[in-house]
Amino acid sequence: MKQTGFFVMIGLALIALSIVFGVKEFKGYDRSVSVRGLCEREVKADKVIWPVAYKIGGNDLEALTSEISAKNGAIVDFLVKGGIPREEITINPPSITDCRTNTYGEYRPYNYIVTSSITVCTGKVDEVVALTSRQMELVEKGITVGSADSWEFQTIYSFNGLNDIKPEMIEEATVNARLAAKKFAKDSGSRLGKIKSASQGQFTIEDRDSSTPYIKNVRVVTSVTYYIRG
Repeated sequence: MKQTGFFVMIGLALIALSIVFGVKEFKGYDRSVSVRGLCEREVKADKVIWPVAYKIGGNDLEALTSEISAKNGAIVDFLVKGGIPREEITINPPSITDCRTNTYGEYRPYNYIVTSSITVCTGKVDEVVALTSRQMELVEKGITVGSADSWEFQTIYSFNGLNDIKPEMIEEATVNARLAAKKFAKDSGSRLGKIKSASQGQFTIEDRDSSTPYIKNVRVVTSVTYYIRG
């Protein structure tokens, strides 16, 4: 009986040792490192919405209407000659403010203030950029474009070709993440294993800077977790 008990104790000890070593091996297998890979691209906007707006004042509403019509015609002519298709130009209804009903302040140089805007919605971004630099030609004709509220009539450049560059950017971000993980594994005296988990970050599209809003910065960050072998 004593001999049997001795062998049982040895067997239990061996089982305990195998569990300990097994847990250590499992923990070693479960070692991992989480890294991020960045990819950025500069792209040109492929669509622009450009409101060309101005204000005029006067006391004769009929005369103001005629003046608006003439100035709108001149603006459309300026845009078409600059390469913008007529079908991509919209003349918006004018906004008329009756200053006589304004209870704030007493000084009213005009009875009416008329705001007129013409909207360009086009993919001809280069043409719009060129035309915006030539707006003084309209000012010289007595059309004070830009005199309307800038917060309401903002030029919007956008980039809609994300799906075309998305696969390449994700691939590049993933490669960059793997390079970072390999560097970590090398520095720690380990070997890089398979991917444990991965997630694609959200794409962001922002203006490169305030001076060139038609140049966009596209950015994505991928997060990848790799197994590390000792």
